[in-house]
Amino acid sequence: MSDSSLPPHTAQGTATQATANRSPAAHGGTGQDTATAADPDRAQDDPGGPQLRRSLKLRHIVFLGLAFMAPLAVFDTFGLVSEATDGHVPLAYLAVLVAVGLTALSYARMARRITSAGSVYTYAGKSLGAPVGFLVGWSATLDYVLLPMLNALLAAIYMGAVLPGVPAWVWVLSTVVVCTALNLVGVKLAAKVNVALVVIQAGVAIAFLVFAVRAIATHGQSFGTTGWDPASVPLPALLSGASLLALSFLGFDAVSTLSEEAEQPRRDIPRAILLIVAAAGVFFLAITYAMQTLFPDVSAVGSIVGASPEIAKYIGGAAFQAVFVGGYLTAVLGCGLTQQMSAARLLFAMGRDGMLPRAVFGRVDPRTGVPALNVLVVGLIAASAVFLDLGSAASLINFGAYVAFAAVNLAVIGFWVRDRRAGRAEARGPVAALLQLLLPALGFVVNAALWVSLDTPAKVVGVIWALMGVGILTLRTGGFRRPVRTLNLED
Repeated sequence: MSDSSLPPHTAQGTATQATANRSPAAHGGTGQDTATAADPDRAQDDPGGPQLRRSLKLRHIVFLGLAFMAPLAVFDTFGLVSEATDGHVPLAYLAVLVAVGLTALSYARMARRITSAGSVYTYAGKSLGAPVGFLVGWSATLDYVLLPMLNALLAAIYMGAVLPGVPAWVWVLSTVVVCTALNLVGVKLAAKVNVALVVIQAGVAIAFLVFAVRAIATHGQSFGTTGWDPASVPLPALLSGASLLALSFLGFDAVSTLSEEAEQPRRDIPRAILLIVAAAGVFFLAITYAMQTLFPDVSAVGSIVGASPEIAKYIGGAAFQAVFVGGYLTAVLGCGLTQQMSAARLLFAMGRDGMLPRAVFGRVDPRTGVPALNVLVVGLIAASAVFLDLGSAASLINFGAYVAFAAVNLAVIGFWVRDRRAGRAEARGPVAALLQLLLPALGFVVNAALWVSLDTPAKVVGVIWALMGVGILTLRTGGFRRPVRTLNLED
């Protein structure tokens, strides 16, 4: 039976028994997603309660992830990181790419095993225990929920460089309203819109790279080791700058929240995760190398926060600056769209489990298959961008990101330990130890080092946020006298 022959609400059954017995066609994909007694890990793929609608193919997932991180995200914090690392942005990106690459392998492994919408919340809960899963998921909400706010703030900064006479709040609210409206329509339309937005961004970014290379040649400069020499920058300064860059890669992490909407999640989510990290890493390194070669001392640009629009004007004139900012606006819309989408789905997973009020967060609109109330909540939070600056917002977001990254690496190790105790073949041998123990352990250490390097205010706010999660967990479990309420977190 084809997808087109399915009733519009097939994927939204509410009874646990109905979802456990759902046919492959009802998933909108192949039989590989069907829960079976022979594979207990698959049995949890269809938790009871409202279900999201499977409609995304690999290309949709990859473009949603790229839109989330945005090819133009490399320009967001270039000035801040260049100042923090004394002109070593490419090296800082390489450092964070190591952490992200190791973590991406862990996310891909977990995505093959678990195809629920909760991402790190579900991964940590299933591997490390439901209470840990909730606390990690709660910490991760700090970056998921605040990212749309950062995105709206960036829209105001970039548009302010071209139209300084327009109040910043106009750009903030306009961005939030457009992204919220597109999210409420449905995930499939949002995915199609994002394909076009990513193509536009990629074109603008490639043009920027061409203009930058031309400017380097025109001014008699040459490509060398600018921005790469680790001996010329103190390690604490390098890690401090790198700690701001996790948000550039968050698209790979975000697509794991779309597992319940992927047609073939076990195959396509892991592939999308690795493709996104590889493509973004190469692109970010190339762009920042060209920019740092052109401006070894970023203070020569003028505004540290608005450095990228000024560099665009320097290499291509006022006309290219206008094109660059226009391209960035497409990045803003693409980012805001997918960031809001992922945040809404993480809240949905926690609401469906009853850890957040189910009546608000655990509901799906029967017409669109979208957690509409969650979309609106995230939109309201994003509107608070008018009260923050870029550096503070970036640090706050990265707190939750590094907690999530570290937890997913630990989750892989947790499964390896449990599988070895159960005598499963996939956990035996040196290859399994390398992929499921040593690499995740290294990923955990690198992410922990970057987390420690965040500025103090970000860590203070993050710890307060985590303590709020402990309070919620205490209330929901009656002072830890009752088990955490989750849906099919056990094998």
